Amino acid sequence: MMNNMTDTVKQLLIINVLFFIGSYFVPQANELLSLHYFESDGFKFWQPITHMFMHGSPMHIFFNMFALISFGSALEHFWGAKKFLFFYLSCGLGAALIHSGVNYYEIHALLNQLENTSITSADIHTILNTDFVSGNQYYGKLLYENAAATLDKLKINDTDFGLLFNAAVKTQSAAVGASGAIYGLLVAFAFMFPNAELMMMFIPVPIKAKYFVPVIVLLDLFSGVTGYSIFGGNIAHFAHVGGALIGFIMMWYWKKNQFNQNRWDR
Repeated sequence: MMNNMTDTVKQLLIINVLFFIGSYFVPQANELLSLHYFESDGFKFWQPITHMFMHGSPMHIFFNMFALISFGSALEHFWGAKKFLFFYLSCGLGAALIHSGVNYYEIHALLNQLENTSITSADIHTILNTDFVSGNQYYGKLLYENAAATLDKLKINDTDFGLLFNAAVKTQSAAVGASGAIYGLLVAFAFMFPNAELMMMFIPVPIKAKYFVPVIVLLDLFSGVTGYSIFGGNIAHFAHVGGALIGFIMMWYWKKNQFNQNRWDR
């Protein structure tokens, strides 16, 4: 596999590994380079790009880089470096956009249920950006203690506090990983090699790419909508779906215009 790795895939692999190792030596990198919700105090304009090179655990980066090498090299071989990199980054950015859009909808759906009519936008901003993390967990007690001045002034009831707590969790949860871009590559691979047989580790049965990829995307969509995930917790399912959607749109457009026959670096 390593011998067949293309140049751009190799460079992306190196960058991801350097970011991952660097995040252990510079812990502030996680705060600065992960993708924060765009209305939060933690958001920076570069994060839609940099979050693609950040990962939360060794297993996270392993599976993403394994997929990058497996599917990315095949696509770069046919497309050329420039077209491949454009596609990869576009899917990652599209994933960030759709993930952020879903967050916006979910956060404001919670805020629209608030019973307290005296709460202002400034109050909401203060509460949602109050630090209430201990370790890797969010605690309602910490939120109440650290935002006590605002909460007591408004006489927030338990129902509204619960809504604000859930909105604050979504506001302060940051996304990391190349998964959105990887899902775009999966879709492209299914377009280019529909009859190639793929396997999931926990389902060791060969399945053609044209069936395998839609099932994976639909499982993520199901998990995002219902909140029930067979892949584990703390996964940005709509980022996966977003990357797949952008990948599908681009492949459909290129196929319609026969753009995929022209390498950009020739």
